[in-house]
Amino acid sequence: MTTEEKFMFDLEGYLVIKNVLTKDEVTVLNDIADRAFGTYPYGGEVQGRETSLLSWGTPVKHLIDHPDILPYLVELLGPRVRLDHDYGMFMRTGDAHGGLHGGFGGSHWYHFRNGVMHNGLTVVAYFLTDALAGDGGFCCVPGSHKSNFSASDIPDEVRHFKREAHYVVQPAVEAGDALIFTEATMHGTIPWRAAHERRALLLKYSPGHATWALGFYDLDEIGTLTDQQQRLLAPPSVEKHPDVVR
Repeated sequence: MTTEEKFMFDLEGYLVIKNVLTKDEVTVLNDIADRAFGTYPYGGEVQGRETSLLSWGTPVKHLIDHPDILPYLVELLGPRVRLDHDYGMFMRTGDAHGGLHGGFGGSHWYHFRNGVMHNGLTVVAYFLTDALAGDGGFCCVPGSHKSNFSASDIPDEVRHFKREAHYVVQPAVEAGDALIFTEATMHGTIPWRAAHERRALLLKYSPGHATWALGFYDLDEIGTLTDQQQRLLAPPSVEKHPDVVR
């Protein structure tokens, strides 16, 4: 991370990284998504939250330790960072999903000590379609990862997107971009307004000693992985979780 990126993440609790995926990579992942979800009735519900995306094969497994993203994860979560869980968020016009949530507590934390950022559960969202200003989708309250108040202190009509508030921001992103945020930052999903489909792949990481998910990855079920990817998928342990990068 550059000094400016560290400043921005510390200030706002999230960071957009442009053009992480090539146009060809986006096309391949969208083709897989078409096969995975093309026949699903959406019915106002977000699709893709029930099954790990790693079953989609090598193109998604490549995202586990994407070379442009892994250095950010090591900086934010330490050398023993681990992939906690993953899912997709696919929405069509008018679909809604939840309100503002997150913030400091439980597996969600943010501290800065001796020049180092310490994060709990942290998310990398890879975008397969544009989410431009006003489209909806991911939003957050910048800086709330250091707030002394919680999401429950936000008025209900703001928390559930019935009233706009200047402190709720929807970062504009394009297909191929990635957005990293700490779950200590209050965030949510604005109802999808764009004519095209929202498509985002969410990979959620924890420090090596921590977990949010109830279960862990079954490496035999996932199939072929590199040694580095296997280290990222290792179960949590204070003593034995390995350093990821060697």
